[in-house]
Amino acid sequence: MDIKDLKLDKTEALEVIRVKEGEIDPFEDQLAVEYPVTIFFNDQELVTLLCTPTYLEELAIGFLNSEGMIREYDDIDSVRLDSEKGLIYVTTKKKKALTEKLFAKRTITSGCGKGTIFYNVLDSMRAHKIERPLDITSAQVVDLMISLQQNSMMFKETGGNHASALCDSAGMIVYHEDIGRHNAVDKIVGHCVKNNIDIENKVLVTSGRVSSEILLKVAKLDIPMIISKSAPTTLSVRLARELGITLVGFVRGRRFNIYANGWRITDVEVDNHESMKIESSILDKEEDIQG
Repeated sequence: MDIKDLKLDKTEALEVIRVKEGEIDPFEDQLAVEYPVTIFFNDQELVTLLCTPTYLEELAIGFLNSEGMIREYDDIDSVRLDSEKGLIYVTTKKKKALTEKLFAKRTITSGCGKGTIFYNVLDSMRAHKIERPLDITSAQVVDLMISLQQNSMMFKETGGNHASALCDSAGMIVYHEDIGRHNAVDKIVGHCVKNNIDIENKVLVTSGRVSSEILLKVAKLDIPMIISKSAPTTLSVRLARELGITLVGFVRGRRFNIYANGWRITDVEVDNHESMKIESSILDKEEDIQG
């Protein structure tokens, strides 16, 4: 697939001026690169994503899988990137034209870079409920977040990106980062589709806010649990409770909040229909690396 030799910088040094207590200090700062890439699906323009210009094949594949346009890597005939114009062309072995109905369901997300997804929230409420168990302890919840933050090297350099990881209770399996939190998740999905990695019975750990489009991506993938350093929205909490997904947010130090289906966390007793604040009796962990 014509994409392997692409090398684009994900950060760039620009001159800025720091002002502190009236003193002016010009210096070069590393900033996250914002790169627009337009996905063409079977020769039809589908969507433009604003992203970090890394793992663009994974991003395109993950986006298409999340939206139900491809099911597995073998569905794809070719992936071709025009890096100068910011275009990526994905063709499938079985050509299916996009319909007006699909475009009518396009939604500009609340994510960084105005991501786009194709879903109807009312349809999503009728999705199947995830009832699969997943045994994880409160200490493991904290450990997974610490591991995500320790791997967030681009954030340490720029302060301008999000990170996501697919994990099991023992640790990280796949890690990706992007200026957009939804893009970071799609890169995870694309990596797993491309490399035939089983996503079920895993945990998605993310640095970003959990809004409805992130929650629905998790639900479509049959992932039973999402852990975030940040907050969820009201709609994502309602969706998580309806769809049986364990939703944990505000993982800070040794503390976190359970917003839905806390029964999968084995060492705490919670009411699944209420947000519970947990202060675990685990060993001191280092405080937030990623602010």
